[in-house]
Amino acid sequence: MTDNLPIGDVARRTGVSSSALRFYESQGMIASTRTQGGQRRYRREVMRRIAFIRIAQHVGLPLQEIKTALSLLPDRRAPREEDWERFSTAWRDRLDERIVILQALRGQLSTCIGCGCLSLKRCPLYNPSDAAARLGTGPRYLLGDVPDDIHQKTNPPSTDALRPPKKRERPRFPLSMTVEN
Repeated sequence: MTDNLPIGDVARRTGVSSSALRFYESQGMIASTRTQGGQRRYRREVMRRIAFIRIAQHVGLPLQEIKTALSLLPDRRAPREEDWERFSTAWRDRLDERIVILQALRGQLSTCIGCGCLSLKRCPLYNPSDAAARLGTGPRYLLGDVPDDIHQKTNPPSTDALRPPKKRERPRFPLSMTVEN
């Protein structure tokens, strides 16, 4: 069994299109060598890196974050079990936050989420004339704002400037890990 596989074999084995493989390579996430005729050849271990990319994408991680994680691995090697444990621990809070948002979305699919479309019959009650736009971009009610926040934003109390906002803060968890050889 050869250790260097042509792009078509890697695509078939991983379920990733050849164009996606070329894209991952252009982003520095995987590497290949070239034959004298210029054809790409991938080491068999690249399939584990591709599996890592696919799993991380499947749970909703942005490609840039996946790329950053892979760049922490020495010598462009494939992630090992301890690497996955380290990365998944760092991503756990982020995934928990995403689960909460998805559960809220599931419960609000038939109600106004403050996105501005005004297409549902209930939107005029909860978001008249897209008033939620004053709170920011996106589906404001799904992101933690409530209709009362609109009134506070347009008529802020002068003596209550130090009161913390009602809006749930959405923390970002940067990937800051080191990997040893």
